[in-house]
Amino acid sequence: MMSAGSAIAQPAKERLPAPYQQWLEEEVVYIISPLEREVFLKLTSDRERDLFIDAFWKHRDPTLSTPENEFRSEHYRRLQYANHFFGRQGLRPGWKTDRGRIYIILGEPNDIQRYEGKSETYPAEVWFYQDKSQFGLPPGFHIVFFQPGGVGESRLFSPAADGPQALLIGHEGDPIDYASAYRRLKDLEPSLADVSLSLIPGEESSLIGRPSLSSDLLIQRVETTPQRMVEEKYARKFLEYKDVVEVEYTANYIDSESLIKLVKDPGGLYFVHFVLEPARLSVGQYEKKYYATLKLNGSVATPEGTPVFQFERVYSLDLDKEKMAVANRQPLDIHDMFPLISGRYRLSLLIKNEVSKEFTSVEADLTVPGDEPGLQMTAPILGYRLARLEENPASLKPFRFGSTQVYCQPNRVFARKDTICLAFQVHGLAPESRDEAEIRYIFATERGVFREVSRKVSGLAGLSDLIEEVPLADFPPAHYTLRVSLLVAGTEAVSAREEFDVTHQDAVTRPWVYSKVLPSSSDPIYDYLIGTQYYNIGEVDKAIPRLERACRLRPESADFAQNLAQAYMTIGEFQKVEPLLRPFIGRDTPAKYEIYLLQGRAYRKAADWDKAISMFETAIAHYGLNAAILNAAGECYLGKGDTKAALTAWEKSLELNPDQPDLRRTVEALKDKK
Repeated sequence: MMSAGSAIAQPAKERLPAPYQQWLEEEVVYIISPLEREVFLKLTSDRERDLFIDAFWKHRDPTLSTPENEFRSEHYRRLQYANHFFGRQGLRPGWKTDRGRIYIILGEPNDIQRYEGKSETYPAEVWFYQDKSQFGLPPGFHIVFFQPGGVGESRLFSPAADGPQALLIGHEGDPIDYASAYRRLKDLEPSLADVSLSLIPGEESSLIGRPSLSSDLLIQRVETTPQRMVEEKYARKFLEYKDVVEVEYTANYIDSESLIKLVKDPGGLYFVHFVLEPARLSVGQYEKKYYATLKLNGSVATPEGTPVFQFERVYSLDLDKEKMAVANRQPLDIHDMFPLISGRYRLSLLIKNEVSKEFTSVEADLTVPGDEPGLQMTAPILGYRLARLEENPASLKPFRFGSTQVYCQPNRVFARKDTICLAFQVHGLAPESRDEAEIRYIFATERGVFREVSRKVSGLAGLSDLIEEVPLADFPPAHYTLRVSLLVAGTEAVSAREEFDVTHQDAVTRPWVYSKVLPSSSDPIYDYLIGTQYYNIGEVDKAIPRLERACRLRPESADFAQNLAQAYMTIGEFQKVEPLLRPFIGRDTPAKYEIYLLQGRAYRKAADWDKAISMFETAIAHYGLNAAILNAAGECYLGKGDTKAALTAWEKSLELNPDQPDLRRTVEALKDKK
């Protein structure tokens, strides 16, 4: 397996092409977040910048279902208005002025009061806004602008920094106190005097001539409002996945929640169980049917970046009108699982909706315990419902413990009428320790321990599948931490923890679940997957027994045979490759290209040049010219002393792939000898 990574240089801002410089420094300068700006400056091509700009506006579009982006249209209307009306007082364009900045951020005020032509006060404007509380602003507030000295550009007024004296002609530099200035301004312009102390209506009455510090905080919140209007995670995801997802997906990142847990199979194999809950599900419609195809690409790598396991899953959703109504009311949870060998890893899950061209992703660090002796406890899974089966099914299903199915959700939020279902496992407890061991559950809030429950291990049927049900009727709404411990002779031997919330709401909306069902743990597919994982991290001695067992149980699988043959090649047992791959060569249907290549390389390692060349020629006849096959064939021609044929093969390879410096040097050296 191979992985690719690239360091993305950050181009200097001055090197941005003019249209993108204008977009960044003028058109969206007040509404782009620091993270979005940072990501934009890291992009290295105009194509990437165009795609990012599309994503920037899309993640601000209030109604994705309509062709027009209302936010974008309104933003450019505000920008045009600011340039037309607010650049007349000075030399700067309107968008650079204080009034232009506030107008672009907040839009049209609900009311404007102007104070002009007064002999004792400088020209001023008081803008009043309301109904902006969704942005974390007060229900109603003022923004004040004034002209210091009575000429030039209007400036944003601060009660704390400027005070009422800044609005009085002849007093702006006077050490007059705030109270005296306020009383003087109150006599001249009562309404202007009130906003000179506070921008928040009603607050000025309690200030007694002292300016409001909360007004400056209000101004700061106004100027950072655009950053709170969008979930900027999409920008980071754009940078991470711009080279991974197809172009049509790049602007369409949607958020998602996830839950990832480890569960040990009775056969001793750890499986990664996961839930993905996209923020929304977009579907297509044909006649009275609704459909969506979600494609998952999963990858597991070591902390150093070595690929360990890659997999792809397809989730096809076909919904009738009734099911679609449910999908509109409830989130979709995708439950799935896969086996993983012991070690520390980085997991990445990328899911694409092929109907809407949307994508979402999840990244997580995993630590899978090894087989070494000692106590192990899996992290508790907190479910909202259990389904008990009459008997243990042969197939595997995510979040199933024996004959009990645990239904869980990423957000781990429960109502007081719910019963929380705890599921976890304990492994490695010596039989002689059972009588003196107990399981302890501690539920705690920020105020301390709320409840503690203990269970004697001797009274439990087993420890491999532990399930505890806890009614929440007397749990006050709060954020809880659950600590599960195994105590032996009163001493904590191993523990795990999880967090959850009990809400004030009467009920929590539960998802509709799409769950994959996998073959039983005795299926050879798991030997194949585990053997391949061992091979990818270089532990070939552990890989081969697994792969051999997989091939023995499923001899008709070309994939199983191919991976085992590759392992044999790695340890130099080339003689085992031919009998292993022989059943897949010479059939009416051509073998996989990789099988021809492996078999040819095995012949080459054994110096059986003619058989190797014949195998490579067969591959070319079926699949056409390929640089890898031509390179291998060239080595065989050279091995049997046919330099001319070797040069012909290698020169053709260089035509197909010129970026082979080592091969080019070899070719030039051979030509020099002729």
